[in-house]
Amino acid sequence: MKLVDTSCWVQALRQNGDPVVREQVRALMDAGEAAWCPFVRLELWNGVGSARDRHSLRVLAEVLPELNIGDGVWQAARDLADRCRAAGRTAPVQDVLIAACARVHGVEVLHDDAHFAWLMVL
Repeated sequence: MKLVDTSCWVQALRQNGDPVVREQVRALMDAGEAAWCPFVRLELWNGVGSARDRHSLRVLAEVLPELNIGDGVWQAARDLADRCRAAGRTAPVQDVLIAACARVHGVEVLHDDAHFAWLMVL
């Protein structure tokens, strides 16, 4: 299972999205290995404008497992934010939360965002 980050869902849902990313997401979906978390879902809902896009998100909500963001994830996110600061690195708070969610649930993140490359190893 992989937590698919918003950066990849955006590419996958666009008709002219990056074909490599689109294929990666499609392969995970076909294998039943794609997941999201509440924050990714919120980011996607915040960005949709068309009825077609809203329909696509409703379909995803019916089939995708959602990785919970509970107290353990929030604590892991605070710890990760502390490690980022100690390392002199800054990442968007949403990426810190998504990385912490993946870590707590023991899954990798499929991303198209450079922050995750180092967030997942801090």
